Amino acid sequence: MSSNKKLKLKIVTPERLILEEEVDQVTFPTTEGELTILPEHIPLIAGLKSGDVVALVNSEHIPFAVVGGFVEVKTDEKNQTVVAVLADFAEHVSTLSDDVIAKSKARAEELRKQAESKGVVDFEHFEAELERSLTRVKIADKWRTKKYRK
Repeated sequence: MSSNKKLKLKIVTPERLILEEEVDQVTFPTTEGELTILPEHIPLIAGLKSGDVVALVNSEHIPFAVVGGFVEVKTDEKNQTVVAVLADFAEHVSTLSDDVIAKSKARAEELRKQAESKGVVDFEHFEAELERSLTRVKIADKWRTKKYRK
């Protein structure tokens, strides 16, 4: 395998395309455990677990907090490996400022209280929002002291 090969990474949410870039590799959390995809990987589809999707480009990490969805690895007509991350929610770690994290913590706390007082009407929406808040906090914390590309 030639080392100059890249794979195409697309990170998409229902709202928008978050990233489309040629990368050296990408690592993501699946329901079966963590996977790292390199160019020329076999096709696969996997469920996405909440956590971080981390692309590597020229030895620089590009981390994203993600919640839910799935990942598809395939080969396009140019014989390039394409990794499509279709997430319910995704954002670059650099957007997770202390302010955003403080708000996420407060929101998670508020949601927990609502659940205790049985004030939850739309449980699925509630659960998704809680998961998003907790993931933001966890991933921001994980990357706080690490170097990454903004």
